[in-house]
Amino acid sequence: MMAICVAMFALDLAIPNGYIFQTFAYAPFLTESEPWRMVTSAFLHSSNILHIAFNMYALWILGNALEPAFGRLRFLSVYLISALAGSVGVLMLSPIDTAVVGASGAVFGLFGALFVVQKKRGGDLRQIVVLLVINAALGFIIPGISWQAHLGGLIAGALCTVAIAYAPAKNRNLIQWGGMAAVLLVLVGLTLYKVSTFPVFVIG
Repeated sequence: MMAICVAMFALDLAIPNGYIFQTFAYAPFLTESEPWRMVTSAFLHSSNILHIAFNMYALWILGNALEPAFGRLRFLSVYLISALAGSVGVLMLSPIDTAVVGASGAVFGLFGALFVVQKKRGGDLRQIVVLLVINAALGFIIPGISWQAHLGGLIAGALCTVAIAYAPAKNRNLIQWGGMAAVLLVLVGLTLYKVSTFPVFVIG
């Protein structure tokens, strides 16, 4: 995932006229016609090197902590569902013409996942809470940061991880995957509902 993000960042710099951004970034008004942007936008970043550097550093740290605990497929699922949830957060809470890119929604999903794992293990939650508060505050202080995507990803990542971490031994796989599927279905339902409220423009 880090390799994809870095490759897309390089392509965006190399290809003129913002083609990559225009093709794969997400904006709520494009949800119905080009829904894949809700996920592809999580692999793009602005031209500011700090944007991708922070997200890749966070992904490296959180991935090293969570992927061995979850397994590769579960970790990937939590990441992608959180990425989608970030776009759903933008869809539900931002103006319809808002354009977003970045892995922050997925990264916040991993923060939520780490919180649930630490809670389950009885570990110290203070450092995670401090990091979440600082990063959440930055979303309100620094222009161009989507707190809506952060919130959506955080909630989805935590809910998916509740299904993974608290599944009983009996039917564990079914409950884990069923829980993540339920989160995904809720996100799809919210998306369909919100799109149904969009104004219809009649030409003629």
